[in-house]
Amino acid sequence: MNLSLKQYRMIDVGIMTMILVAAEAVITTAARVWFQAESYVLSPTVAIVCIVMMRWGAYAAVPALGGGLALCIASGASLQQFAVYCIGNCFALAALAILKRKGKEAVRSKASLTFMFTAEAFIAVQVGRWLVGLALGGSAGAIVTLIATDSLSLLFAAVTVQLARRIDGLFEDQIAYLIRTQAERNKSQIPDHGDTEYGEV
Repeated sequence: MNLSLKQYRMIDVGIMTMILVAAEAVITTAARVWFQAESYVLSPTVAIVCIVMMRWGAYAAVPALGGGLALCIASGASLQQFAVYCIGNCFALAALAILKRKGKEAVRSKASLTFMFTAEAFIAVQVGRWLVGLALGGSAGAIVTLIATDSLSLLFAAVTVQLARRIDGLFEDQIAYLIRTQAERNKSQIPDHGDTEYGEV
C-alpha cells in the first residue's frame, strides 16, 4: 500500500496524538485517584509534542491540543482550565525557532541541543499557560507555581526525548527520513559486479 506524504503525515500525527491522549488520561486519572496529596504533576505532553515537532513541525499543535483536552477531561477541569491548558500547550511551538536557527539535524544529533530544545518547549508551555491564566484573571505569581509543580514533566520530557533520538527515525524530520531510507534501499538494490569482473574465471 502506497501512501502519499499527506496521508502518512495524517496517520503519523494521529497515532502520536492517540498515544499522548491515552497516556495523559491514565496519568491524570491515577494522580487524581491515588496521589491527591502530591503537589507535583507529571505530564507526557511536552515529550510527545517535541517529538512531533521534530517530525512534522507545526503539526505538533494537534497533540498539544489533544494533551490539554485529555488532561482537563480526566481531571474534571473548569472551562477556564481548558483554555489555560489547551492554548498554553500550543505555546510549545515557540521551540520551532531553535529548530530553524540550529537546524533539525544538529538538534537531533547533539544531546545538548536536544535538551535545549526540550527545555525551551517546556518553558514556553508554562509561560503560555500563565499568560492565558493571567488574561482570564489569574495571579501574576502563578508562573512560579506552574513551573515548580510541573518540573517533573521537564525531567520526563528530557529523558524521553534523549531516548527517542537514539531510535532510528523516531526523533527525525520525516521528509528527510523518507529520503534517506529510500536512498539506502536504492543503494542496496544496486548489483555488485565486483566478483564477476575481478574474481576467478
